[in-house]
Formats: sequence, structure tokens, C-alpha cells
Amino acid sequence: MPYQKIPLVVVVPAAGVGKRMKANCPKQYLKINQKSILEHTVTRLSSHPMIKKIIIALGTEDEYFSETDLSSNSKVMVVDGGKERVDSVLAGLAVIDPKEFPWVLVHDAARPCLTLDDLNQLIDACLTNDIGGILASPVRDTMKRGSNGLIQQTIERDNLWHALTPQMYPTLQLTTSIEQALFAQAIITDEASAIEFSGEKSQLISSSSENIKITHPDDLALAEFILNKQSINDKNIQVTQ
Repeated sequence: MPYQKIPLVVVVPAAGVGKRMKANCPKQYLKINQKSILEHTVTRLSSHPMIKKIIIALGTEDEYFSETDLSSNSKVMVVDGGKERVDSVLAGLAVIDPKEFPWVLVHDAARPCLTLDDLNQLIDACLTNDIGGILASPVRDTMKRGSNGLIQQTIERDNLWHALTPQMYPTLQLTTSIEQALFAQAIITDEASAIEFSGEKSQLISSSSENIKITHPDDLALAEFILNKQSINDKNIQVTQ
């Protein structure tokens, strides 16, 4: 079938507690413009016409999700997440039928500013080339390796990228790669690292600088600024069409 007709599923690991935010609730439930970060993220994903299902992996003791509007989103499905990110991703993958959804995306709950343009570029590159890939941004600053607060070495920044999300792969390939990596006790920090461990290739698709991950308290204000700017731009585009 034409790839435009392929239905896509997204796994959103959201079982973390976000200790670095120093907040009284998991960071994905902090509010921006009266909506939780998780709601902003899922709303952006569900607005893409090719995305038919969003699987959210929650902590087993999550007491905040029921207070959101996401339970009324017909595309949303909830599963129990795990202790680590990779465990939550695998829990989401476990409920996907690869025949129904041959490709899967994984996206951080705390990246609400993903643009549909970036999402389109990722999907187009992966399906056109039949190779999985990730959104990423090239390293622009001088990189230092340090120890005990002292510089050990300057790292050449050419060909270095910051790995972002979404990351998109064939469903069976990603599931098998993660399972093999976990069995071998390999360190899995994202989906691409599991694919690397299995010896498969991944594409790098350059992402907008707006695709930030909310990790520290200062990031919340920046995300609010970006979301407000995107909202204004969207309204202007609608008016000019």
C-alpha cells in the first residue's frame, strides 16, 4: 500500500517521576496553560492523520492520569510501565499487533513542543527509505569530557548529534532488538541504542531546536514560550489559507 495509508502507533513512556524537576508531582503532569505536559504531548501526536493509536506507559501507582482529559481521547491506550524507560517502551510494544502497525514511533512524554513538520520529515524519511531513524540535532558547542569538575579532554564535535525523539522503527525490528539487548545486559538509553546493538542502521533526521525535553525547572518556562509561539503561528497559517 502507499506509505501515506500506513497507520502508525506511538509509544509514550510516562512512568518516570522526574526527580530533577524538584516538583510535587511527576514532571509530565506539571501544567502549561492549564494543561499537563503529557496532554500537550499527546494532543500534538494525535493531531497527525497517520497516527491512529497512542500507547501511554504509566507508573503502576500513577494517580494523576485520571485527572487529565486523555482518557476521552479515542486514540489513547494505557499500559503499566516499568522501572526504566526501556521497560516501559517494551510494555507498550507488547500490546501492538505488527500486522496492524508495522511501524512504531517512541516519543518522550516531556517533549510537548514537537512540530508536525519535524514529525512529517521523520515519517517520510523512514517510510521512503525503509530504514528506521530518529530526530536529532547536530552538536554546535565545543564538547568537553570532564572528571571531578576538571576538563580531561576536548571532544571533536564534527559528526556528533543530540539524540531526540520521536524515534521510529519497524515494530518487529525494534521489539526484537530491545529484547536481545536486555538479554545481553547491554546499556539501552534510547531505541536507537538497541538498534545499534543489533547491528542495524538508523537515519539521522535534523530536528527543530524547539523540540526540547523538559528536564529542569527552567525548561518549563521555555516550553511555555515555545508552545505559545507555535499556537500563534498555527492561527496565522489558518488565517492565510
